[in-house]
This record gives sequence, structure tokens and C-alpha cells, in this order.
Amino acid sequence: MLLSGRGSNLAAMIGARDSASLPLDICSAISNRNTAKGLEIARAAGIPTVFVDPASYPDRQSYDQELGRQIQESQPDLIVLAGFMRILGPELVNQYRGHIINLHPSLLPKYTGLDTYNRALSAGDTHYGASIHFVTPELDAGTLIGQVTLPIEANDTAEGMANRLQPIEHLLLLASLELFSLHTVRLIDDMLNIDGIAHEKPLHMAADGHFALTGSQPWGQPESQDKAR
Repeated sequence: MLLSGRGSNLAAMIGARDSASLPLDICSAISNRNTAKGLEIARAAGIPTVFVDPASYPDRQSYDQELGRQIQESQPDLIVLAGFMRILGPELVNQYRGHIINLHPSLLPKYTGLDTYNRALSAGDTHYGASIHFVTPELDAGTLIGQVTLPIEANDTAEGMANRLQPIEHLLLLASLELFSLHTVRLIDDMLNIDGIAHEKPLHMAADGHFALTGSQPWGQPESQDKAR
């Protein structure tokens, strides 16, 4: 896992691992910040940690080469970016194409990048949410895997939206890891492919915290919208 901050998603993954609710083997936690709280959480859980200091490398390419070397040492099946505040270069991303996923706090393709909550409020949106997508060289532009949707409340604030979404983001990440654990998930011709079936649209997380693969009610979606899908 690659992280830059408090590691709340890593903590959720550790909880799922320790409760045996998901068959997770968390190979390592890698950060570009040595003060990241997530590194402390990883160490306390017995997970190897690595700090790769951007200031020690003359350019992004050389930094990415070291990052790739550290990733390769762990030999992960899947690389998870959750709060990793650094853009990966195309060479590293393409090396692991189809094996890197990212958690982003918006209903992509809306609001790539930062300040997603305020941008949704400024646009007068009625809903917001989070997305899991395959990572590509273009910022937050990779093929979508899954999403969760929440309503924007009257007189809402970015802080309030973030606080409501965070625990559900954790569920979205765990649902995505469950998907990769129980199914064959591939990126084929820039399309999500699950067990040999192509999906033109992202999956929606149901109220039970799993993806709605069989038409169950998506989180935060009116029933009429669900039936129209």
C-alpha cells in the first residue's frame, strides 16, 4: 500500500485482515512522508514499512525507479493507493498496468484532483461520493471499478461531507479488495472485466458494504434509479 497521511484506510484493511473477514496479506506500507501516521499504524500491525524520500532524488523518474524497486521487493498482486499525495510517472504506472488501484473522493469522472467536496458544492450537485479506479498516467482518469454515492445535505460543508464519507470510503476499499479476492478482475481494452465479463459502467456498492453484482440496492441511490440500470 502507498500512503502519505493518517492511514485510516490501512487501518480498515488491517481490521479486515485480523478479523479474517478478508483474506488479505498486506505486504508493505510505503510512504513519501516519514511522518505519515499510516507508517506507525503499519509498524504496530507488524507490516514492513518503507519511507522513500522525494528530496533524495533529482527528478521524478529516479524517484519512481526507487519506488518501483521497493514495490518489486514485496511482489504484491495488487498495489493500493489510498491518500498517496504524489503523482506516479507513466513508466512506473505502465509497468504495473491493471494492478494499481486508487481511492478518490468524488464520483469520477467528476472532480479529478483536489478540493472535490467544495467543487461539488459550488456546482450545486445533489450527490457526491467516492470511486475506486485503475491507475493510469492521466490523473484520476483510469477505468472505474466501483463507486459509492451519498446525498449532499442542506447547508452542507466540505468538512461535513468528508466526515460522512470517510467510513464509507473504507467500506468501498474493502469491497474492492473483496472483489479482487473472490473474482478474476482484469483491465482489458481499458474496460473493467470480471470473470471474463466486460462491464461498461462501474459497480455500485450496496448498503451491505458489498458490490451490487446481482442488482441489489446501491448505497444512496433511489430505488427507481436502481431499477433503471
